[in-house]
Amino acid sequence: MLFVTSEVAGLAKAGGLGEVSAGLPLALRQRGIDVRIVMPAYAEVMAKIPAVAWTGHLPGRAAVPAARLGEVRLPDGMILYLVAAACLFDRRGTPYCTPEGADWQDNHLRFARLSLAAADIAAGRGGLDWTPDIVHVNDWPGGLTPAYMQWDGTRIPTVLTIHNIAYQGNFDATQRHGLGIPDAAFNVNGVEFHGRVSFLKAGSFYASHVTTVSPTYAKEITTESLGAGLHGLMQGRASRGQLSGIVNGIDESWDPGSDPHLPHHFEPDDLDGKQANADVIRTGLCLRPSDGPLFGIVSRLVHQKGLDLVAEAANDIVGNGGQIAILGLGDPEIEHMLSRTSRRHRDDIGVLIGFNEPMARRIVAASDFTLMPSRFEPCGLTQMQAQRYGALPIAHATGGLADTIDDGTTGFLFSNLSSDGLMSACHRAFDAYDDEALLAEMRRAAMARSFGWSGAAAEYDALYRRLIGHQPAPVRPSPRSRVQPAPPVVNDALEVAA
Repeated sequence: MLFVTSEVAGLAKAGGLGEVSAGLPLALRQRGIDVRIVMPAYAEVMAKIPAVAWTGHLPGRAAVPAARLGEVRLPDGMILYLVAAACLFDRRGTPYCTPEGADWQDNHLRFARLSLAAADIAAGRGGLDWTPDIVHVNDWPGGLTPAYMQWDGTRIPTVLTIHNIAYQGNFDATQRHGLGIPDAAFNVNGVEFHGRVSFLKAGSFYASHVTTVSPTYAKEITTESLGAGLHGLMQGRASRGQLSGIVNGIDESWDPGSDPHLPHHFEPDDLDGKQANADVIRTGLCLRPSDGPLFGIVSRLVHQKGLDLVAEAANDIVGNGGQIAILGLGDPEIEHMLSRTSRRHRDDIGVLIGFNEPMARRIVAASDFTLMPSRFEPCGLTQMQAQRYGALPIAHATGGLADTIDDGTTGFLFSNLSSDGLMSACHRAFDAYDDEALLAEMRRAAMARSFGWSGAAAEYDALYRRLIGHQPAPVRPSPRSRVQPAPPVVNDALEVAA
């Protein structure tokens, strides 16, 4: 199986897709599936993997430049294919943006190049002694892959996973000829979306099957309110049994008893370390000592996350004896809003604008509750991480939040998306905090939850088998014996929060 992605945690990551791309392929491999990943050879990736076996040449198409294809065996045994085109990928910045945070103006060419490379590999081009039985594409950056395969006559099943339907990769219609898109495909039954070229629409239309990252979100994207204009297409997919939701997992390193990033470790029946972590966070954020609950937020600071509701509820949370620790970056307006809220409550609300993995884990480990009032949340990772660390999530009942939190048992859900709705859940949390037996029971239940990748891998395995019509090929050694294991890679210190 060829896994097509624009980011992989430990190599180049901008969000939750990077975590999925690191965790799911490995779990699939452990089930005996020969999984290989293809991604762009960003400068950041090449700095971490200097030894690449360049196996072949990928031709260009229209304005999409030619590229080299490299092969690397990662320390965990995974085979990684790198698509190298210096004019597109050899630059500083994130996978999608400049160092200043603006989208790269040639993103349409950059990710058409990724998609075309995947289609070429599926067709047996690129100098590889391997072809996949199925191609699994993730989000809009790989969205043209099923389309190129269809136009080229490559009859291999494809799966497109939508991680967030709000991000679609829409570009001006004048770019279509430069992307090698046939004129006949620029219509409603193809790549056209409100007069523009849409990579996500293309993948959603041409893929054999569409998945998304939770069962509830799979239903939500068929509605006008949450389908981001693609609800009609998703309704059609669902009616034909070609749309399903499979919940993501989290990395096994989220273990409060062994996480190396935590100053103090703890277990469900011995939470002294959790309180010690809270003391560290309070000191670091210059919050006053308190016996009240600590509410944590680790998030991208964008409109989707509903953090304006936290700002509106802040007076009530602090007035009831709570404190809030916030870590994230994103929209400058939301950053400023939260900073202003913090200044009004200097002793009880601390905000760190930015992101780093150790601090994220420490805030989650220190918190009694985790605030997630998201307007929509396809899956979410933080609520699963929070439960593992006994930081009971307080969340809007949407998407993957509704699928992974047991209301009143491992966290608190609310349906009324407003500051009143959020505070009603917070008041339930305050009541639980005051009931030591109930709090301990909920923490034990939350920390006992298993959110590993094995469940998702089993569901994808079954889907692949159904689409292929036979059992996937077992893992076998790469025929290219000259490919040596790459040096270990580590997560970047600064990444965008999931």
